[in-house]
Amino acid sequence: MIRYLKKYWLFFILAPLFMLGEVSMDLLQPRLMAVIVDEGVLGLSNGGTGDMGLVIHTGIRMVGLVLFGCFCGIMSGVFANLCSQNYGNDIRKDAFQKIMSLSFEQTDRFSTGSLITRVTNDITQVQNLLTQCIRGFVRTFLLFAGGIVCMLTLDMSFGAVVACVLPLIVICVIFFIAKSNPVFTVLQDKLDRLNNVMQENVSGIRVVKAYVKEAYEKDRFGVANDELTGTQLDVLLLLSYMTPIMNILLNISVVAVIKVGAVQVEAGGVTPGDVMAAITYISQILNAVMRMTMIFQTVSRGAASGRRIKEVLVCEPSIKDGSFEEETGVKGKVEFRDVSFAYPGMGTENVIEHFSLTIQPGETLGILGATGSGKSTLVSLIPRFYDVTGGQVLVDDVDVREYKLSVLRAKVSVALQKSEIFSTSIRENIAWGDPDADDAHILRAAGAAQALEFIEDKKDGLATQVAQGGHSLSGGQKQRVAISRAILKNAEILIFDDTTSALDLKTEAKLYGALREAYAGTTRIIIAQRIASVKNADRIAVIENGRLVACADHGQLMESCAVYRDIYDSQLKK
Repeated sequence: MIRYLKKYWLFFILAPLFMLGEVSMDLLQPRLMAVIVDEGVLGLSNGGTGDMGLVIHTGIRMVGLVLFGCFCGIMSGVFANLCSQNYGNDIRKDAFQKIMSLSFEQTDRFSTGSLITRVTNDITQVQNLLTQCIRGFVRTFLLFAGGIVCMLTLDMSFGAVVACVLPLIVICVIFFIAKSNPVFTVLQDKLDRLNNVMQENVSGIRVVKAYVKEAYEKDRFGVANDELTGTQLDVLLLLSYMTPIMNILLNISVVAVIKVGAVQVEAGGVTPGDVMAAITYISQILNAVMRMTMIFQTVSRGAASGRRIKEVLVCEPSIKDGSFEEETGVKGKVEFRDVSFAYPGMGTENVIEHFSLTIQPGETLGILGATGSGKSTLVSLIPRFYDVTGGQVLVDDVDVREYKLSVLRAKVSVALQKSEIFSTSIRENIAWGDPDADDAHILRAAGAAQALEFIEDKKDGLATQVAQGGHSLSGGQKQRVAISRAILKNAEILIFDDTTSALDLKTEAKLYGALREAYAGTTRIIIAQRIASVKNADRIAVIENGRLVACADHGQLMESCAVYRDIYDSQLKK
């Protein structure tokens, strides 16, 4: 994901450069403090007489350097955040675009909760990683390396303290990082599960309440949350042991510097100011190492999140775009040629088996069959929500796999069994079918869908805002808004996948009458559970266990198809 940094290379360079300025000021302070102690207070080169002017002058220099360092630190933070936030913004957009291009089987495999986690929490972790790399890591490394150099320039004997303590600290860091690293991937998986439970309950809140399952779902959420919390505690407890150990080593190092410094002062090798400076430098060195452990924690977590994001970004859609985008001279023809289909992951168990049928342009075809017979699966092959595992599906005499997806799906308008309504106005929901449509066309589509009556009863009409998930509308109203959207698209092929199940028979009859009158040239495919919904279709295809049993009009089926007669008798015969 390095390519996302190219646009922000200037910020990426400026952030560590300003951090270099801040660290340089930090490293100069102990030297200046040593001058104040040795010359301004003790007056070592002036016969033991201090120099207040030197103290004031050097103090002013120190304040100036602090202010400059503060400015550099602020600018480093600004550029680091500009880089990381824009970087994360670009990745988030691309990840979302990639998710929108995935096929149904791929989104099912990732799961909704996991995809939400990857686009939100995982990208945030990667942003934090980038910020630490160009700001925190640079500061820590410069303080560590610069502190050692400055300390050794005071007196080489101080290097012995660093040489003794540093290996112990490095061993501690390696141990704790090695223990905590594997847990971060587990942590994100636990977060996936928590988000899945949350998403299911928020979207299905009405079902939860209807079946009085609040306590059950509370327990299910509690289990997922406890697992997440337990994993987080494992990491935090492990890392919490590290801080006191590091502090012990730091204090031992300070004591050692004081001891070595006392010996050297007595021998005349160093000054008291040098000892004070050495104590500050050893503190900076060891604190830098301690901060490095926190950075490694961020790196580990960011790397785990980066791998999860990369899984999405490199995932190629299983439904490949074709190249055909020409007109064929035929509009609205659909043909199934010996079609077989099995859902991915279900092995060789076919849902559709050797299905052949031709639907002529402008024809109204009803599809009837028992629940699970493959009706919805069959029509989902037309706009290539899935690809056939055997045979061919043709639209306008061209295999759907040859079409550009945008061209193919422009020819097909689908109103699904579950009416997906968005939290915006009724106008916006219907206008998904044609974003350029004016109110006259929207009202015409709503009128054909028998939605105009309830829309006009609303105080704000088309401007009425719909609650998330369409919960402010009844089931029948949601279906009519979804049907209006499908009609407005004015596509060659109109598919109703049991879309009128929440409508009464009278409203449904008016809907189909309006479609025949106003959209006579459109090929209509109507999936239904009720014979009354498809009785007046030009032909009715009867499906059983994924196979075509019969296809004819109502009268012929009553004479020749036992399956159809059984359905008819069970629904309409008194």
